[in-house]
Amino acid sequence: MADHRPELVEAALRELGTGRAEMREANRRWQAMVRSPRARAAVRRYRSVLGPPEEVLRRRVGDLDCEALRWPLPLWPDLRFEALTGPGGQIWNEWLVRAPDSVGPELRTTDDLRPWCCTVDEVARAFAPATPMEGSAPTRWGLAFTAPDGSGRRARHVAEFTWGLLQRLDP
Repeated sequence: MADHRPELVEAALRELGTGRAEMREANRRWQAMVRSPRARAAVRRYRSVLGPPEEVLRRRVGDLDCEALRWPLPLWPDLRFEALTGPGGQIWNEWLVRAPDSVGPELRTTDDLRPWCCTVDEVARAFAPATPMEGSAPTRWGLAFTAPDGSGRRARHVAEFTWGLLQRLDP
């Protein structure tokens, strides 16, 4: 997220009481864990770092039974980190979603789309029909849609998301 919104990352580090060095060290440890020849399965990695999930939900995707595991995050109390697993436990998707009892932002115009305020799912529902797009990295997504600006003028836009959280909007 730092390459899209460095100012928000800096504010988040201050809020969490940590600095860039600790952030880099945490990322180094995570990358070592992911790339280790003895790497744990993805769900086990998340459990080892985040603890047991707050919620485990059953989901049906087509004709497959899946599980959505959700963890709370101190920086975003209204969001949860969700890992969607398929049969056999492999992770199919991992991103931020709105917490069950939280109300997301009202999204009526592009003026409402501020960085870090909403998730992919919220934007897709608010400005349906939306077209998912491949992102520039595994944890990134794009979403193409048509929406009005504050004056009511409709235009086609592409929103960029990292870990499912809005980073920026390009006209």
